Amino acid sequence: MLLAAALFFVTLTFIIWQPKGLQIGTTAVIGAIIALLLGVVSFDDVMVVTDIVWDATLSFIGIIILSMVLDEIGFFEWAAIKMAKLSGGSGNRMFVYILILGALVAAFFANDGAALILTPILLAKMKYLKMEPLPIFAFLMAGGFIGDSASNPLIISNLTNIVTAGYFDIGFVSYAKEMFLPNLLSVIASIAVLWLYFRKEIPLKVDVALLPEAASVIKNQMLFKLSWLFLALLMVGYVVGEYYRLPVSLFALGGALLFLMIAAAFRAVKPIETIKAAPWQVVWFSIGLYIVVYGLKNAGLTEVVASWIEMLQAHGETVAIIGTGFLAALLSSVMNNMPTIMIMDIAIDHVGYVGNEALVYANILGSNLGPKMTPIGSLATLLWLHVLAQKGVKIGWGEYMKVGLVITPPVLFIALLGLI
Repeated sequence: MLLAAALFFVTLTFIIWQPKGLQIGTTAVIGAIIALLLGVVSFDDVMVVTDIVWDATLSFIGIIILSMVLDEIGFFEWAAIKMAKLSGGSGNRMFVYILILGALVAAFFANDGAALILTPILLAKMKYLKMEPLPIFAFLMAGGFIGDSASNPLIISNLTNIVTAGYFDIGFVSYAKEMFLPNLLSVIASIAVLWLYFRKEIPLKVDVALLPEAASVIKNQMLFKLSWLFLALLMVGYVVGEYYRLPVSLFALGGALLFLMIAAAFRAVKPIETIKAAPWQVVWFSIGLYIVVYGLKNAGLTEVVASWIEMLQAHGETVAIIGTGFLAALLSSVMNNMPTIMIMDIAIDHVGYVGNEALVYANILGSNLGPKMTPIGSLATLLWLHVLAQKGVKIGWGEYMKVGLVITPPVLFIALLGLI
């Protein structure tokens, strides 16, 4: 256990630190190789892990490629300007509308898509509106929070969702039905708590006349209109895929590549450059880190976590659901939600999936919301901080946690109530 734990925390430290530009996927693969050499995991374990994460990882790449193409044609910038204009110059309404936009982007393009695509657009528009540093901080922190707290409604909304749905063989529609109410409560609670926390920093009035017309940022009107139809058909594909038990990645990655070809035919993108720019390091990150985490499973961590869940169950279903959610949240905040979701999935499976389905969804909520307590909690937060740092905005750990530790617990508690 000590060897597996030490290897995991050293690997995670280097993933967060990224010394001399060492990329996250490279670090994770190095950690996985060391785990194999030390006997912490076996080659059979590698195959098991690959079988668990391949669909989630390829789906994520597909979602990001689709987001990149839509970003190229001005889709997200159009949406951001529309929401800002809709506020009529009210700072409070703009704050709420931007959070609603963030929730929608997270739902359909994943929390990582919201971090990579929407964050730089919002930052640029706020500077365009000549906002002061404090309001900019409030909008950015709120936007970063909603990206994770609203990443629950669909399987495609978060890597953790896809991994868990695949592990327990949960269909697209079945998942959406179970998560509709918890996600709705999470979004409403997030907006309310974020507004209460940042209300003094939100400007009363914003001169939205400074913004360009939304239509002016669309680079190809025909492709923009076609994108709405394509996204609708993609959703239908996900539903049909459940009926025929097809992998999510078939539609997420397949659909993204198809839309990339369509965009290339319209000369809206350069497909080779788009594919090269996709975050392929995440593929190696997912497989590599999960292999390292599997070493913790081999060392007995999942049995320990399973015993904790059984202790919670002894106090009734409500305590078990809320306790499991907060257990996943705490683990995610200190060891990242990617390894947490696997450890918790295996532990819940050990306890018994049948009759404990609500615990699976509580785990997802905890693993999606819990990471907001610390900067290391999720890949989306690390990407978000990296994007902001590239734009000259640096948010310190203390500054981040001062917000995350206050806002996350009440939102998570309210979201978990939707499972009871």
